[in-house]
Formats: sequence, C-alpha cells, structure tokens
Amino acid sequence: MPSRAEWLEARKKGIGGSDAASVLGLNPWKSNVALWEEKTGRAEAEDISDRECVRYGVACEPLMREMFKLDFPEFRVEHEENSIIQHPKYPQLQASLDGQLRDQTGRLGILEIKTTTLNSRADRQQWKNAVPQNYFIQLLHYMLVTGAEFAILKARLRSEWGELWITEKHYRFERADHEEDLAYLLEKELAFWRMVETDTRPNLILPEL
Repeated sequence: MPSRAEWLEARKKGIGGSDAASVLGLNPWKSNVALWEEKTGRAEAEDISDRECVRYGVACEPLMREMFKLDFPEFRVEHEENSIIQHPKYPQLQASLDGQLRDQTGRLGILEIKTTTLNSRADRQQWKNAVPQNYFIQLLHYMLVTGAEFAILKARLRSEWGELWITEKHYRFERADHEEDLAYLLEKELAFWRMVETDTRPNLILPEL
C-alpha cells in the first residue's frame, strides 16, 4: 500500500477528480490557470490538510463508508487506502476513490463521500435536489477513468443555526444518462494536459455569472 506522501506525489503527475472542475473553469476555489501552474511546477498546491473541515472529513470517511455498507447491503464495497487508478488509455487521468461498488448484477460503480457545512440558505438549496456542480464533475471524472456504470455520492451535511443540525443524503448517477458530458470532459481534460506537456499557458476560463 502506498504511503500518503507517495500518494500525494503521484497526484501531481496527472488530472485527478478534484482537478476536473478546475479544468472546465467550474471550481469556485481554483481556476484552470492556477491548476496548470501547479501541474507545470510553477506553483505548489496549497496544503489544506490541517484545516478543521478537512480533518473532519478525513475522520468521517471510514465511518461513513461503513454506514453505507450497513444501509445498502445490496452493494459490495471495496476500498484501498492511497491507491490511484489510471485510465487504461490515458494514464494521465487518475482517480482516488472513496469506494468501489458492485451491484447485484455485477455492474461497477463508485462511491464518493463528502462532508460539508451549510453556512447559508443558499448552501442548503444547492444540496436540495442536486449536488454542487464541481462535485458532479468529479463524479463524471471518476466514471470516465474507471469505466464505472454508476456513481453514488453520500453527503453528510451540517449546519449550526441555533442548534447543530446534521443529515445524510445520497445521490445516484447513471453513466448512460451522461455520455455526452463524459465525452466533453474527456476532450477538455486531454486538451488541458497537452498544455501541461507543451508548457503552454491556457486562457483563463471565467465562470458564468
């Protein structure tokens, strides 16, 4: 099993799930240019491992994975810590999964686990009937890399409006419903990586208002 340090170093050599939204200019925290600067060695990725929200998420992940097993016994759940999966044709496309799933028919799926704090009514609305766009793109990336037929996101949502409020929600996505999105993402990720390899700075993609 790779160490966490080895895993972090390997992530620099390709596009991972948390990078995918940045490639499209749809990551609210990191632009496509900032990502390119990191991948070409011009900048170091910010170390956020000591942030309280990150430490909370890391601590919750194994517990939430076990809860998923109990709540959804129809799935076989597998997980290997610090492992990186590469696309069979494009190894620069990588995935580090919170879990691999098999349903009762043997179809491959992925499990993604998120913890987040809802600080406003807008935050709560964003999770009401969908997942935030950057997380949806992350799921697409994982299906793209692994060939998975479906993806399930398990979210633990916290808020402290007067009292602590916690709920868990599950969102399921079928690959067959998003083939066009997958093709578009593959095209953009390959184009981005060519810019990394040729040291060509991309144009900044500004999110739509």
